[in-house]
Amino acid sequence: MDDKPCGPRKRVRHRTLLASVAGCAVLGGVLVLLPWGQEEPPAPDPAARALAAVTSGVPAALPDLEALVEERERHLTKHPRDARAWAVLGSARVEQGLRLADPAYWSRAEKALRTSLKVRPEGNAPALRGLAVLANARRDFAEARTWGEAARKLEPKRWTTYPPLIEAATGLGDHEETAKLLERLTGLRDGPAVMARAAAVYRDRGWREDAAAKLADAVSATGEPAERAAYLERAGQLAWERGDREDALRHFEEAVRIDPDQRAAQAGQGRALAALGRMTEALGVYRVALAKQPRPEYALELGELYESLGLRQAAGVQYGLLRDRVRLAAAHGADEELVLGRFEADHGDARAAVRRLRAEWKRQPSTGVADALGWALHRVGRSEEALRFAVRATEGTRGGGVRSALYVFHRGMIEKEVERYGAARRHLREALQINPYFCPLRVPRAKAALARLGEPSVQAGPGSS
Repeated sequence: MDDKPCGPRKRVRHRTLLASVAGCAVLGGVLVLLPWGQEEPPAPDPAARALAAVTSGVPAALPDLEALVEERERHLTKHPRDARAWAVLGSARVEQGLRLADPAYWSRAEKALRTSLKVRPEGNAPALRGLAVLANARRDFAEARTWGEAARKLEPKRWTTYPPLIEAATGLGDHEETAKLLERLTGLRDGPAVMARAAAVYRDRGWREDAAAKLADAVSATGEPAERAAYLERAGQLAWERGDREDALRHFEEAVRIDPDQRAAQAGQGRALAALGRMTEALGVYRVALAKQPRPEYALELGELYESLGLRQAAGVQYGLLRDRVRLAAAHGADEELVLGRFEADHGDARAAVRRLRAEWKRQPSTGVADALGWALHRVGRSEEALRFAVRATEGTRGGGVRSALYVFHRGMIEKEVERYGAARRHLREALQINPYFCPLRVPRAKAALARLGEPSVQAGPGSS
């Protein structure tokens, strides 16, 4: 009787033993593949993460950039003839300047990049690419194109050569060249950075849905927090430009959650919160963004928000900050004439704005400069001439494919001044349809102008509608 239960029990033990042996065999195979005493490879350190980002032309976290700069500087004290290390140091300095809105970093970046070229004057594509990125950061797009083309001559099949060239072509208003460069880039590489670059080009062409889809793909495909946050900020900006306050705010908040140093997203939060009527929160996040990344355009936005609330003294403080930051940028070789011209046209010396923006147009005739120059000309009473630039900024056939509520508002107001009432009415309505919240000062003006224009008369015919 005692022997009967033993058969099934033995079979169970036998199966368990076989399973254990099989499991051990699998585990043993895994252990053979891993280094002895180490279950998984170590995560890259901050300097290594920043190095991977900088050499790929993608955003890096500020603490990682600081670690990389310190590591490269230590290395160069012992190896001052390492041209590649000088190029990496310079490129990291450029990214620091962008993230902190501190042009002083760009002077140091230029010194490092030119030292790299001095150490290795021939075949030094990394230094040439770094100088192209630096020139774009300074808004010197002609020089960026020169450096970028020199890098392309050396490495025509390296994909990282093309994003700086695309940015330069866009800044110069060369939309045909931008399209060719993007086609070349996408033929060489696919991935989050390329998707984000394509999205920027699509946005400038007015292809909003395509741009949003590309950015969504870029966000999903990247694993690094700083890079993901940067693409979320751009997605939030797209949502803002189409007037979707809630979606924009969600993207901006997620970007800041992932990367607390994502100040562009904080400024975006300020825009969206103000549009939602949450003014105290809006002012708070704007102040934080400006304290950590004092870009002139943020000072202009915050100043205009204060002005819309009747707080002229507070607005004046921000306008003073804008002037200070423009002067600092100029001292380090950066061109902030576009934002200064916009400011002067509406809040300062409009004639000075015309002079500045005419010179800017000769240097780099982009869509943004066309809009700003047209508006400045209108502000000094030269609306007939202004209309040519306003059309250039808003007609897709002339390169102005971006759907900007501000640009269309400017065109509508200029058309109203030259008594093209039907076109004015159409474009002012379009501006409010594109983004009903595009500016706290200009939205009320657009609505007031439409009210004064009234409805077209029946006798006036379809051309006046």
